[in-house]
Formats: sequence, C-alpha cells, structure tokens
Amino acid sequence: MQALPDGEAELSLVVRIPWEDVARLGQETGRLASQMGRPVTLDEAVSYRLRSTRPTATHAKPAGEQPPAAVSALPRISGTA
Repeated sequence: MQALPDGEAELSLVVRIPWEDVARLGQETGRLASQMGRPVTLDEAVSYRLRSTRPTATHAKPAGEQPPAAVSALPRISGTA
C-alpha cells in the first residue's frame, strides 16, 4: 500500500483473469478513450469502472434464502441466588 499526495491510497495486487475478460476490458478501455477524447490505460479503465458501478450485496445472502424466523425473547429467570 502506498499513500498518494492527493490523500488517497494505492493498493497493488495481482489478479489472474481469463483472456476473454482482458479482451472485454480492452473494449471498455477503447470506449472510455473515445468518450474522453484521449488515450486511456487499462489501469485507468479498471479504476473508472470500479468507481462508476454500485456493487450489490448479493454475496451477503444466497438467492432464495428466507430471513430467519423472529426469535422471541428468552424468559427471565427470577429468583435469588
């Protein structure tokens, strides 16, 4: 991890992805470069893509899973010790 002068941090990591995904990223890079009117690197396209999408919390609960049934409060045990 590296601190950047603008107050953000940069984290480097290695990700192994299939060539098909690299090709789609290349297409996205070309589209972004055309939109911005300047050359765009793959790194910049990935950063732009990650910032522009809102991830959904699909990982938090499998599809079709029902919420747990309401649990009633446990009865209080009264008495003296």
